[in-house]
Parts: sequence; structure tokens; C-alpha cells
Amino acid sequence: MRTAMFLLLLVGATCVRADGLFPADERVKLVTFWNAPGRCRVGPLPDVASRGPWQVRLTPEGSTWLLKYQIAAGSAAAPPTQEATAAVSPAAAWKTWVQAKIEYDRRQAQQAADSANAALKPVLAPALQGQPGDPVKTTDPVKPLDPTKPAGAAGAPAPPPVPGPIPADLLLAAGNPPAFAAAVAPLLTTVTFDDGETLTYPSHIALPKAFAYYRFPQGTVAYGPRLTDLPQAEVDALFKTAGMTPSEQRIAFAVSKLEGGFESVNTYDTGYVSVGFIQFITHEDGKHSLAEVLLREKAEHPDDFARDFHAFGIDVTPEGVYTVVDPATGAELVGPEAVRKTVDDKRLVAVFQRAGRHSMTFRAAQIEVAKAHYWPTDDPFTIMIDGQAVTGKVSDVISSEAGIATLFDRKVNRGSIKPFEEVLTKVMTAHNVTQLKDVVPYEKEIVAGLKYRTDYLQDPNLSQPK
Repeated sequence: MRTAMFLLLLVGATCVRADGLFPADERVKLVTFWNAPGRCRVGPLPDVASRGPWQVRLTPEGSTWLLKYQIAAGSAAAPPTQEATAAVSPAAAWKTWVQAKIEYDRRQAQQAADSANAALKPVLAPALQGQPGDPVKTTDPVKPLDPTKPAGAAGAPAPPPVPGPIPADLLLAAGNPPAFAAAVAPLLTTVTFDDGETLTYPSHIALPKAFAYYRFPQGTVAYGPRLTDLPQAEVDALFKTAGMTPSEQRIAFAVSKLEGGFESVNTYDTGYVSVGFIQFITHEDGKHSLAEVLLREKAEHPDDFARDFHAFGIDVTPEGVYTVVDPATGAELVGPEAVRKTVDDKRLVAVFQRAGRHSMTFRAAQIEVAKAHYWPTDDPFTIMIDGQAVTGKVSDVISSEAGIATLFDRKVNRGSIKPFEEVLTKVMTAHNVTQLKDVVPYEKEIVAGLKYRTDYLQDPNLSQPK
């Protein structure tokens, strides 16, 4: 028994690095760097003068329930660009009730925000006088109530009706929903590097009112220029160096329009930490595609990686696990703890945006991992036609750029090419063909059945099925 316990402890000990990736002296320097005066400042959003410090936002709890609702409504595979209430519910009463509650909750939250802002106005007015507002665009602005007019009076918006009791079958299917909206006071964090570069990050991101993937109010987003906005010659050379053909580059460009640019960062949704032109993620455990990108740059360009990431307290283990040094305490955090610290601390977010903005090797690593991890043409499949197994790979039936982009989009956003096999089986059966070569003329029909976030069959920049 003692021998077994000793071996167990020994095995466990081999999984722990004695000194980690960051020696003690490096961690001391990192804490000193990140806590230098003026390094990180927190203040109100730039639109505080026009909208007030208190504003209405979707709640993470409400968003989480909306995903349960979407699944219960049979739309689990719906793209994240589609609001949860767009799902066709099993019962019409579900959708009606959810939409009514969302509107009611948002109006309640707006009233709370208006009251809080009104109470603060005498204090804030002198400080804000003469400062022009810079309204932050929201996808669902709510018109504030006019406190001088009774509800329903001419010129004042009528309050939404109380939604009433939740339908019993909806309660059984998705549980009791929380409030879908709340009055919050978003903040803006400004991070400044030694060379003077300054990056800013808002909290409490304004999202569509029925968005189903919002999880972290302290999370943030930074977009940066899309690939199409960068100098063409620079991008062409970068994709060529990373091993992508001009055709593959066009496909990657088309899909990246739904994701971001090289410096895009997002820490508010179910990807946890998402970075880059197709939003490589850590997910909760820190072992996913973003760790692969970091590992790729570290292996191929160690000096650049040290400059881009290690010097600021971000690294990846040889096993591909995301690691950071806490800017506040100097503790080395690995996996889930490192992920949550990045969601919480905008200083670490700034490191990713800065690398995506300036580092050619980090950009190249993104492209290389995108092709190695998500490119669909060699994905194998097996389907049953007339009781016989038919095997092949995607490129046996899909050759157009529009078709590859459709599957690339699915693989980037959903992690697989599903429902490719189901759609292919349906098309082959409908046209009474049993061999893959005979279904090639119906590629457009297959691609149409796989449409996800956008219709690449309508993209004039991509080659189309013949």
C-alpha cells in the first residue's frame, strides 16, 4: 500500500515543474513592470457624458439561460450570429413569452439606470461640462424614459406588458430564467507600454439582447483592422510564407470577416480567451487552438516568442497548456487558472493585441495553425448508401472555394464539418447515385445544405461550384 502511494506521489510530482516557465527573478521583474505608475488605469467609458455611467446590458446569467432555451427549442447548432429567440420553438408561446420578458427586463433595467444617472448628475455635471460625448454603438439601444412624462403619455414610450407566468413546458425544458438585463457601470481600462503604445478595453460589452454566448461581464473585446484593411502586398507575402496558396488565402479572408483580424481579442464569451483572425481559443482549460498558435511561434521563432509573450508573462508548456504570471502577485498560473486570470486582467489581453499588431511571426503562426487545424479538404467521411459503406475525403466532392469556405467556417466555429455526412447522404439518395464521382455535379446543392453563418455561394470573390 505504501509503495503504491509512493509511486502515485512520484508520478504526480513529475507533472509539476520545480521552477515553472518563469524563474523567481523573472516574476519579480514582471510584477515591477506591470505595476509601474501609469501602466494600467481604469476610468469611465468615453460616452459617459452623453449616456451616463449607468447603462443597460445583457446579463451573463440571462445569456446562459438563452442557450438552454435555444437547445430546448431544437436549435443547438444555430450559429452564434443568430439570436436565441430566432429559433422556431416547439410551442409558439415559448418565443412570445421569452421576447416579452426580455423587453420587460430591459425596460426595468433602463429605469434603474436612469434613476442612478439622475442621482449622480449634480455630482458629475461640473466634471463633465464641456466634454463632448462619444457614444458607444450598441446593437440594441434602449431609449431612456422621460421622467417628466407619465408612462404612456404622448411622446413617452409605453412600458412593455408584464410577461406573466412562464409556460409550464418551457419551465420544464429550460428551467427558471433570471433577469435578462441589468443596469451596470461599464469601465474602460487603459494599458500603456514603455514605448508609449496605449491600448484600451471596455468592460460589460454591449451585445444583442438575445445573445446566447455571453459569460464574463469583466471580459472585453478589441477588434483592430480586418485582413482586408491591411496592405495587400504585406498580407500576400505573409500568407505565402505561411504556406497558403492564393486560393486558400481568399477562403481564409472570406471566413475571417466573421471573426476578426490578427490583433482581435475577445474575453467575454464561451471561448474564454479568443485571439486572432479566426479567433483561436483557450476554452476553459487552456489547451485549445490558441495554445497551439503560441506553441507554433515558440518552436519556430523562439526569440520572437520571448519578445512577444514571455517577456510580458505569457507562455505555453511543452504539452501545449497556456501559462501566465499574475501581474499582481507574480504567481505562475497554468491551464484554467491562467485562462481566468486573462479574462480578469486587461494587461494580459493587451499583450495579445500588441503581438497581433506588430509581430509577423505571431501572425504567421496564426495562419499555419488555421490551415493545419481547421482546413477541411482532407477530412475523411463514411456514409451508407443502399446499405453499402462509401468512404472518401471532402475534396472528393467539394472543390470550389465557396464550398471549402462553408466547411472551413463550420470547423472554425463549431469544431467539425457536421452535418456534411448527413447532407451528402441526402443529396446522393435524392439523385440516385452511389459513387462519389457521380455526386460531384451536385456540389452546389451540397454546399447550400451546409450553409452556416453566411452564404458563400453569393460571394463574388470565391470560385463557385460548376
